[in-house]
Amino acid sequence: MKVLTTNLPGVLILEPKVFGDSRGFFLESFNQKSWQELTGLDVSFVQDNHSRSGKNVLRGLHYQLPPHAQGKLVRCVVGRIYDVAVDIRRDSATFGKWVGVYLSEENYRQLWIPPGFAHGFCVVSDRADVLYKTTDFYAPECERSIRWDDADLGIDWPLDGEVILSSKDGDAPLLNEAELF
Repeated sequence: MKVLTTNLPGVLILEPKVFGDSRGFFLESFNQKSWQELTGLDVSFVQDNHSRSGKNVLRGLHYQLPPHAQGKLVRCVVGRIYDVAVDIRRDSATFGKWVGVYLSEENYRQLWIPPGFAHGFCVVSDRADVLYKTTDFYAPECERSIRWDDADLGIDWPLDGEVILSSKDGDAPLLNEAELF
């Protein structure tokens, strides 16, 4: 596995080794020992999630506050998404900054989003299946969100048509109104 840094310290892109031949391919999507050696992070994943969405669906920007803050390891196994992490740690030098990465079934990339970051993605293919591991369990009392189109964030979502949102995401507060880290 290859680990790439981003312009947000702590947010990492992981590229697994893919072994392919005429039968298809094989890759190791996660290995605790390799993860620790390559990232230096000693985290435990406790929950796996799977979402399926159609084109122009936007999910996010979601996060959980302490004591149930979550790190997420995200990958797209069908289709293609634009995955975004936003630094929401008030004392961080990169507070309010974001990074976006395309994850797809073709590039096999994964994005590590540590606790203290909001996460969202939009689907740029006809359909996408997204799998992600979390470092803490879903805790509805700690769940928060930030509006996806907050002008102060200025996220350049690659949408082709009208965005499709949940009512919760459409009603999310702006960054300057949100409960943050």
